Parts: sequence; structure tokens; C-alpha cells
Amino acid sequence: MFTKEEKEAIYKVIYHRRDIRSFLSTPIPENTIHKILNAAHHAPSVGFMQPWNFILVSSNEIKEKLAWAADKERRALAIHYEGEKETKFLSLKVEGLKESPLTICVTCDPTRGGSHILGRNSIPETDALSTACAIQNMWLAASAEGLAMGWVSFYKKNDIRDILEIPPHIEPIALISIGYTDDYPEKPILELADWEKRRSLDNLIFQNKWGEN
Repeated sequence: MFTKEEKEAIYKVIYHRRDIRSFLSTPIPENTIHKILNAAHHAPSVGFMQPWNFILVSSNEIKEKLAWAADKERRALAIHYEGEKETKFLSLKVEGLKESPLTICVTCDPTRGGSHILGRNSIPETDALSTACAIQNMWLAASAEGLAMGWVSFYKKNDIRDILEIPPHIEPIALISIGYTDDYPEKPILELADWEKRRSLDNLIFQNKWGEN
């Protein structure tokens, strides 16, 4: 059982979490990093396969290369948008990869646990979904520790594999910027930029069958 205060704290950190793009250079204590990674490591995983690894990047030279890979893909993706959407997309920052004191590449090993993972034979992508659960745990723990986190999700995987010397069968699922910030928005950045609004939960809930309210 959780106390009323503990339950409120859980919901507070869920609603408080933000995707941040601007960071201070202030170092993060090693024990705090370990606590955040340990929270990630305690995420649920299909078949208990625990497919994740965490590459901690503090080298400025390597962070510059990662930022280059992300910016290259950001500019390539801009062709899919027009007018105001294109302007807003190009304004999205990837400098957080260089600004933050630490970048974490979260990877997924689809071979971990062998070829017959309980629950994965029918739905192979559950390994990536399990890794996403670890990332969410990391995000909530970082927020609870007063840290900001930004998930960079546009890059060519082979660019990241080359830069971080990741084996070809390992999937680089996310580049995570993590650090302190003095720019923590009240709402998600894309909502503030009028990119999209939060959808009504009531419109997303069906009863018994798709489309039935």
C-alpha cells in the first residue's frame, strides 16, 4: 500500500515530466546517475529479457558527432513539412546533445535471452517496447531528482552505430540528453509551439470494441 502523499508524488512526477532541449553544463553526481539507471533497469520486460544497455557519453567530441547526426536527419525530415510546420520543425533544438553534461544512448539487444523469449515469439517488437519502458522509468526518476531529460528521436541508426561502435545487431533506440535546466516549461514544448494539442482522453476510450463508446 502507498500513503496518500506517496500516491500524490507518483502522479506529480508523471504530470511534471517534460521533454527538455536546453541544459546547463552543471555536472550530475555519479550516485544520482546510478539511481536513474537503476530505475531504468527495474522496468518490466517481456520474458524478463532485459534487452537494454546504456552507453554514457561525456566526451564533448563524441557528443558533437551525435549532434551532427541528429541535425543532419532533422534537416532531411524538414522536407515533409510545409510553411509554418516546416519553420516550427526546423526550430526544434538538437543542441541539447552538446549542452548537457551527459548523453545516454539506450540500446536494445533483440538476441538477449536466446531465440525463444516468453511472449516475444508472437510479437517480436516487444523487445523495443520493453526498452521504452526502461526509458520511461529513467525519465520519471530523472524528473524526481530535479533533472531534465530530452529524447532525440531523429537520426539514422547506422550513423549512431558508427559513432558509438555499436554492433550491427544492436538497435540504438534513443539518444537521451540529461542534465539540469533553468528552462522547465509548464506545458510540453510542442504544445507551447502549437504543433499539437493534447487530445481529449474521453475520445480515446472505447468500450468492448473499437469505435464503441
